[in-house]
Order: sequence, then C-alpha cells, then structure tokens
Amino acid sequence: MNAPHANQKTTRARSPRVWIAAGLALLAVAAGAWFWWRDGTTESAGFLTENADRGPIEVLVTATGTVNPVTTVTVGTYVSGPILELYADFNSAVTKGQPVAKIDPRPFQVKVLQAEAGLATAKAKAEKSRADLSLKQLNFERNQTLRARNLIAQNDLDTARSDFAQAKAQLALDQAGAQQADAQLSEARINLGYTNITSPVDGVVVSRSVDVGQTVAASFQTPELFKIAQDLTKMQVDANVSESDIGTVREGQPSLFTVDAYPGRSFEGQVVQVRNAPITVQNVVTYDVVIRVANPDLALKPGMTATVSITTAHREDVLRVPLRALRFKPEAGETDAIAASAHVDPGAPSVYVLDANGAPQRVEIQTGLRNDRHAELLAGDVEPGEAVVVALRRGTEQAGPTPAASPFMPRRVR
Repeated sequence: MNAPHANQKTTRARSPRVWIAAGLALLAVAAGAWFWWRDGTTESAGFLTENADRGPIEVLVTATGTVNPVTTVTVGTYVSGPILELYADFNSAVTKGQPVAKIDPRPFQVKVLQAEAGLATAKAKAEKSRADLSLKQLNFERNQTLRARNLIAQNDLDTARSDFAQAKAQLALDQAGAQQADAQLSEARINLGYTNITSPVDGVVVSRSVDVGQTVAASFQTPELFKIAQDLTKMQVDANVSESDIGTVREGQPSLFTVDAYPGRSFEGQVVQVRNAPITVQNVVTYDVVIRVANPDLALKPGMTATVSITTAHREDVLRVPLRALRFKPEAGETDAIAASAHVDPGAPSVYVLDANGAPQRVEIQTGLRNDRHAELLAGDVEPGEAVVVALRRGTEQAGPTPAASPFMPRRVR
C-alpha cells in the first residue's frame, strides 16, 4: 500500500518541472526564430545575411540635361535700322508669315526710288543707242550702194561700217546697263520687304531680344530678335551622358526624368538620338543624348533642368542576389582556408552561404545584369530564398532592407 502511494507522489512532483522545461524550450525556440527573422542571421554566426530572390532587374544610366523645344527658330533681320513697331511678345502664338516686328522702312523706300530712277535712265539711254544704231545702219547700207557704183572712196565705206558696228555694241552695252539697274531696283525692293519681320513657322514666342526704338545693326552678323518654339507640346531633353556610360545607351530605350518644378512627378521619354560629337568641359567628356517627351499639358518649359534615368537593360523574374554579397570577403585567413578546402578559384565571382555549423562557405556564381542593389544570377548553387552573407556583424549593425530567410527553412549542408 505504501509503494503505490509513493510513486503517485513522485509523479505529481515531476509534472510541474516537465511543464516548466517544455515552456522554456518553446520560449527559446520562439526567441531564436524572432531573432533570425529580425537580423537574417544567427547571433553566434557573426554574419549578416540577405536572401536571394526572384524579381525584375533593370540597369539605369543617370544624367542631367536641359528641357528644350524640339524645334526652335531664331528670327533675325537682314537689314539694319531702328525698330519701328513690335507685333509679338513673350508667349505670343504666331503663325507662319505673320508680322512680328517692323524696321523703319523710310531709308529703304528712298533707295527703291533711286533704283527706279536709275532704271529709267538706263532704259532711256538704251533707246537713244537704238536710234543711233538705226542711223548708222542706214549710212552703212547707203555707202555700200555708192561704193558699188564707184561714187565714194573705199575709206568712206570702211568708216560707215565701223560706225555701224560701234553703234550696235553701244546698244548692247546700254541694254546691259538697263538690266543692271533693274537688278538694283529688285534688291532695293527686297531690302524694303525685309523691314517687315515675319514668323517663319507656326509656334510660340519664347524669347524677345529687342524693344521699340532700338537700332539693330546687321553689318557683321544677323541680330537675334525673337526665338520661336515650333510646338511646345513636343519637347526634348538634351542629356549629358558620361563617356563611361554612353556605350550602353541606344536609340529607342525608355527614360524617366524629373524636374525641380514638379518634385513628385516623373515624365516618360524615349531616346531618339545619341550624338557622336563629344562635349569636353574641364577634361570631362560627355555626349548629348536626345530624349523625346510629350508635353500635352505644357507643364515642361524650355530651359528646365532634368534629372534623367535611362533604362539600358531590363529583365523580368530573374534570380537575384544582393550586390553586397558579391563584395563580401571573409577574413584573410578564412579566405585561404575556404579556397583550399573547396578547391575553387579565388578570383572567380562568388558569394558565401552559411553551412550547418554557421561557417561561411564559398559558392562560385556567374552573374548577368547588375544595378546598384542586385546582380542577376545566371549560374551557381544558390536557390531563391536562400540567405547569402553580405557583411560581418560588428556591434549593433543590422542587415539590409531585404528580409532574411525563415528560421524554419533548413539550410543545406555543403
């Protein structure tokens, strides 16, 4: 009777201890799981890890540029003189052939009158020469008849022939003078027409450089009066791309850019031209890349500074590893030991994973596209969701933004 009673008391005594031990074990597992999920690695391992995953990867080339109209026409003047009137101002919509300014025409009107008088004089002189030619021709023909009858000397006939030839040449000379005077009149009329400044295209005036009363001189170079943008609903960004990045930029690549005027808005464009002319400023070489963009709401204005990102390569749903993992290297002694034990090429691209003992193990890989966060994994014994080492744990350093592997995912022993 006493023995069973004693066993029953022992069982009751042990039951609380078992439950307490089980609870502590579950608490330890939960704490370890939480710590693993938070840091992406174990405390004892001394390494920070991030997960390999699947997703899109794109390579961007960044640059700065200036927003410009696709076509901008500079309106100048061929003739000199004071500005008499202005018919257009900033932001004025103009059509092709519409007057935008007028230069004082009076000096050119006087030149037209002078040219008309010179043409009239030349024509009158030609008429006089024509009448003289008729007379010299009659004298020559008469002397030919008289000489045939032996009524005049041969010398008289020769003189008449010479006078006739000279009269013919004089008429041709005067007629050429009349043509020259006519050309001078045409030039004077053209210059008079140039006093009316007209728009060469349909568009919007974006710049005006003169005022009424200002004298413009076109002696050495054409003065700039207006700049007219042909169509502000179609703009372009002239981006300066570094010579180190220009090799990957091609026509047709998509682009996004922002301007300071609209901080939260991105504008979509497309590369339409990669110009070969280098731009060198203080030994820095860049190339002009033209990006075409639609501007239906006229939000973009000429001269805005754009921060441009050109997508030079893009792939969807690829296996990616953090770029930090490619730069991670263990301590010098560990590197030699790992390379010797795995019989791998130390110079080949690689990442490190943790084995069952928490030690880093080197895995050779082959990469494709890279950006500032990820590298595309083309070959290598790394699976999606597997944690790769990105850094040594130093103090309270935390892992990167990529979630770490689940504590319930078994790690492979290599």
